[in-house]
Amino acid sequence: MPSYIEMPKLADTMTEGTLVKWRKQPGDKVAMGDVVAEVETDKATMEMESFEDGIIHELLVQIGQKVPIGSKIAMVLSKGEKPPAPGSVASPASSVKSAAPTAPASAAASATGQAVAASPEVTHSAPGARVKSSPLARKLAKERGANLASLQGTGPGGRIIAKDVLQAKPGVQTVVAPVAQATAPTAVLVPAAGAGDQVIPLSGMRRIIADRLLLSKTTIPHFYLHIEVDAAPMMKMRAELNAGVDPETGIKLTVNDFVLKAVVAAAVKVPTVNAAFNGDSILQFGSVGLSVAVAVDDGLVTPVVRDAHSKSLVALSLAVKDLATRARSKKLKPDEYQGGTITVSNLGAYGIEFFDAIINPPQAIIVSVGAIVKKPVVGANDAIVAGQRLAIGLSADHRVVDGAVGAQYLAELRRLLESPALLLV
Repeated sequence: MPSYIEMPKLADTMTEGTLVKWRKQPGDKVAMGDVVAEVETDKATMEMESFEDGIIHELLVQIGQKVPIGSKIAMVLSKGEKPPAPGSVASPASSVKSAAPTAPASAAASATGQAVAASPEVTHSAPGARVKSSPLARKLAKERGANLASLQGTGPGGRIIAKDVLQAKPGVQTVVAPVAQATAPTAVLVPAAGAGDQVIPLSGMRRIIADRLLLSKTTIPHFYLHIEVDAAPMMKMRAELNAGVDPETGIKLTVNDFVLKAVVAAAVKVPTVNAAFNGDSILQFGSVGLSVAVAVDDGLVTPVVRDAHSKSLVALSLAVKDLATRARSKKLKPDEYQGGTITVSNLGAYGIEFFDAIINPPQAIIVSVGAIVKKPVVGANDAIVAGQRLAIGLSADHRVVDGAVGAQYLAELRRLLESPALLLV
């Protein structure tokens, strides 16, 4: 019998992938680990490896098609094996759909919220859900104390295999956020599209954003704190440091670089905020994984700088710039979205002076950063002088962080930004 290469689960939030490019063609030999195709997920374009050995006999999907995880995309035969008779193998067409926008649903379906397509099964996104794993992987997980639901499967269809368990840290339990139904109330009806209206199908990324933000706002009790920072010392130090940099070979520090460094340093000083709610316990992280919100063409992604607390101001700046560049071109790897413990969202470059952000679950806080604004302030001897002020907001999960702790964290953040030399130590 022939074997098949299936669409793997390449990211935690992935339910389908778009076939971007075939790297193997019919007649080509393929071995386990060979790159056979390039696949675009909701976050990035990634190389897809084969889990089969043999010869590519037939490519079952075309470039540009969307394929649910676990679907067959190529047939592989062993040496000397004859292909099955035509019609003896079920066509995968029912599980594959074109990436091109489809015609809008009928007015009746739009008005009633009737579902027009079934979502692919997600096998390990919630506690108690069945985890797709091999028998050996389950045996190893039991021996090593690993939580299968916390692992990223690299086998066919996202199945967890022995290698995934062996590469995991023994006993490490990953927080699994509660699942919320991301469906609008049935009483809220969207009017049928009329003349001049445009129906825009949700991209994979936009669908994930919708699900996660609804999850966050409906399951996490948010509260909000705000401070205003004197940005003049930071701007002065930034100008001095950048003035001494070779414009061709050196790195120019941005305001965001100082803010990110301060956010991380303040979390080290007030570690209570660097945590997550985990049902009957709170998991306080031993390192800071800095998630940075990056705007891309069709949404928002939050790549992660791991162990950000151990990086200097310049090293952090370089890491964030690299992640942001590759995020916009969808060239990030799956593990570069994982391990975040605190998120920063900065809209200052867009002229937004102040805003409140939505928590990135399962994290406990997100820091929102606005634009630096020149305004009159009360200076020494009560004199009114020109000042530079930066508004910063904190959205916190009240199950993990109390108001006093949030205030303590923001006080430390202000201290570091108003005494920026501390960020260089």
